Amino acid sequence: MRRILHIDMDAFFAAVEEKRDPSLKGKPVVIGGMGDPTKRGVVSTANYEARKFGIHSAMPLRTAYKLCPKAVFLPVDDEAYMAASHRFKSVLLSITTIMEDVGIDEAFLDISDETDSNETLAERIKAGIFKETGLTCSIGIAPNKLLAKIASDMQKPNGLTVLTTDDIEGRLWHMQIGKLYGIGPKTEEHLKAMNIATIGQLVSSSVEILVQRFGPSYGCYLHEAARGIDDSPLVTHWEPKSFSRETTFQEDVKNWQIIAKTIADLTKNVVSDLSRKGYSARSITLKIRYSDFRTITRACSAHEAVEKEDEIRRLAFSCLKRVDLMGKRVRLVGVRVGNLEKIAIFSPPV
Repeated sequence: MRRILHIDMDAFFAAVEEKRDPSLKGKPVVIGGMGDPTKRGVVSTANYEARKFGIHSAMPLRTAYKLCPKAVFLPVDDEAYMAASHRFKSVLLSITTIMEDVGIDEAFLDISDETDSNETLAERIKAGIFKETGLTCSIGIAPNKLLAKIASDMQKPNGLTVLTTDDIEGRLWHMQIGKLYGIGPKTEEHLKAMNIATIGQLVSSSVEILVQRFGPSYGCYLHEAARGIDDSPLVTHWEPKSFSRETTFQEDVKNWQIIAKTIADLTKNVVSDLSRKGYSARSITLKIRYSDFRTITRACSAHEAVEKEDEIRRLAFSCLKRVDLMGKRVRLVGVRVGNLEKIAIFSPPV
């Protein structure tokens, strides 16, 4: 039988911060933006003490501060979190190379061919990760990715949950519909408007009604997901479709020079990503969000794939020329490159 393991690090960013500063343990800790809750930014993660106050990821920092003024607010340290991510994933790869990397703090493993029991494998992983990083994780094991993902969230933190197809009715159907992987807040609202608040109630809905409301692809997904059906494979290798960087100004900006410098800086970062991954790009898109939250994009294409900073910066500024900035304040700027092409590496003849 197929065995899929999903691992989710516990409050990852906050746990990394607590590891290097033990005095944070037991205190509500919020990670996001520049770490200043009086300025713009969103919560990247919050530890479990902070979550008790209703703080969650993607929440504005200012809202988090209102909910818990005594919380410790810290800036995002991407370098530290990536280093910890590489360390814990090296432990996973020592178990099996069949791994789908789905984020900085989570991954799927196919352990179908492993002879050890679920509990033994989970203990090996937990012990290895703690030895390498000093951090804990939660693990879900099930016959497919969908159920494994749900399982890993059922006993946090430092939990292990094993689900089988026989557990679906008794352990899943009573859950709130938002616990089902692939259902976001908007879909949850639509489903609740249809008097569907639990996974069990979704099971009772006909596929015809779901397809009519959500379309053939997503409607069929909801119908099958509620029943624990998921045949999707682990994706162990994927090619990126684009690279992007964006920044939100702490105060709305109308100075063209500040906007232009920001675009140049973002372009430099995007080019660094391109170079590191070995790609060139054929399209460049500039994103502008005004102070009223209206967002526009301007795109242009190159005749040939480009990879140099000056070439991509020139294209980004050609997009800027088509943006109306007269009398307007800008809240956010972003640069994205797409239509990627892998750069061929030629080895000299021996």
